[in-house]
Amino acid sequence: MRQEPMSLSADGERSEDRKRSGLMEALRAAVPALIIAVFIRALLFEAFNIPSGSMKATLLVGDYLFVSKYSYGFTHYSLPFSPQWFSGRIFGATPERGDVVVFRLPKDDSIDYIKRVIGLPGDRIKLVDGLLFINGKAVKRERADDFIDDEGHVPERVRRWRETLPNGVSYRTLDLQDDNPLENTGEYVVPPGHYFMMGDNRDNSADSRVLTAVGYVPFENLIGKAQIIFFSIGGDEPAWHIWNWPWSVRWGRLFTLVG
Repeated sequence: MRQEPMSLSADGERSEDRKRSGLMEALRAAVPALIIAVFIRALLFEAFNIPSGSMKATLLVGDYLFVSKYSYGFTHYSLPFSPQWFSGRIFGATPERGDVVVFRLPKDDSIDYIKRVIGLPGDRIKLVDGLLFINGKAVKRERADDFIDDEGHVPERVRRWRETLPNGVSYRTLDLQDDNPLENTGEYVVPPGHYFMMGDNRDNSADSRVLTAVGYVPFENLIGKAQIIFFSIGGDEPAWHIWNWPWSVRWGRLFTLVG
């Protein structure tokens, strides 16, 4: 018996069926991947990049780092787009002096800041001629090697100190000038449930010393602890300019711990 040829409409329907089937397969593969990505970003790690020099030389403009979201537990700020599904903080631990922390700016919680935890709830913080005092005692400070700032047109030598907090955490700070108003302050008393943050680039950091700009940071505003630099690029070079990577990537900073 002679078989009739397949009509064009039937062939078109099969083609449409194949397209729909391929789309469904793609969606089935994409949805779990999206759920995993949201889970990782909300509960484990989130990537941030450094846009300013307030944490020099610990962190440089163009550093990309991973922040652990689980270190201090979770608030609604931990979730993408920060939906206010709950208040307060669940799970996790409180930060320690010396932690480098990403937090939402209290004055505008759409902005992320990164600073170092200096004062805990109830601490009294003061600076005298650049020397940090915590609860009436001067923090140990020793002269360190100069930092060579080569981000400008002419490399600049910057004075640097090594501070050691009462809990033994040690890090280096920059000292750009002697007469900066932020080097001599009144005494700050950190309220309950809040933290006092400072940048390592002490003369060029808007931080908790400036009450009208940053002030004391509520525990709820903490996003996570900075852990590791996974990428770093200098010279105001966009990260996607991969053809310039051999010259612009700071290879020595890749996969270094933040401390």
